[in-house]
Amino acid sequence: MQQPVIGMKARYELVVTEEFTAASMGSGLLPVFATPCMIAIMEGAATKCVQPCLEEGWSTVGSMINIKHMAPTPIGSNVYAEAELIENDGRRWLFSVRAYDEAGLIGDGVHERYSIENKRFLEKSAGRKTNV
Repeated sequence: MQQPVIGMKARYELVVTEEFTAASMGSGLLPVFATPCMIAIMEGAATKCVQPCLEEGWSTVGSMINIKHMAPTPIGSNVYAEAELIENDGRRWLFSVRAYDEAGLIGDGVHERYSIENKRFLEKSAGRKTNV
């Protein structure tokens, strides 16, 4: 298990296809990279960054994201997100996140995650299901 270090980074990449567009996601009407998908790759980069620091049976869940989506990206473009650990207070992890396409920066902000024990978290989730 790796020790967390402020400044550690990870990257998450994908190619924008029709399924990742605002029109497909319902977050807009145009065939451009959707903001929810940009957020997902930012979260993916943050998850990838800290997973080596966690014990087996543990992972992280997103608890807050505050981002700006600043530029449109067309279908067929390569996009990636980078997450950099900027704070770690025990189970709380805070990241600076940025997303890029081939022309440059498309989004940035901050993202918070918490370490959770998978089994307990899933049990808690199952307990929230109601019988209708």
